[in-house]
Amino acid sequence: MPTYILLLKLTDKGIREIQKAPQRISEAIQEFKGLGGNVIVFFPVMGDFDYVAVGDAPDDKVAMTFLLWLGARGDVRTTTLRAFGLDVFTHIIERLKDEPHEGKITANLPAR
Repeated sequence: MPTYILLLKLTDKGIREIQKAPQRISEAIQEFKGLGGNVIVFFPVMGDFDYVAVGDAPDDKVAMTFLLWLGARGDVRTTTLRAFGLDVFTHIIERLKDEPHEGKITANLPAR
């Protein structure tokens, strides 16, 4: 399954209602699971973002559905990064070595 890194910032509403954060986080994780996703790790953090999460989803449509639902709740704004496993990255680099720079690059990539 594709992996996504979510960088989340609390909105004004989210910070005003911070006491509800543990319940909202649990609800969001359950909603993601209900769509077929899996939260690998979730951290409250200090710095430019308030939370960081890493999860897998069956595809980009499921991820987008969840992110739109999450944003519509109004508690957080997200920045989402599509992550690739080291095996896929290594395969991409190996393909670049095999392909002439002027020609087309084919995308026979592993599933992850």
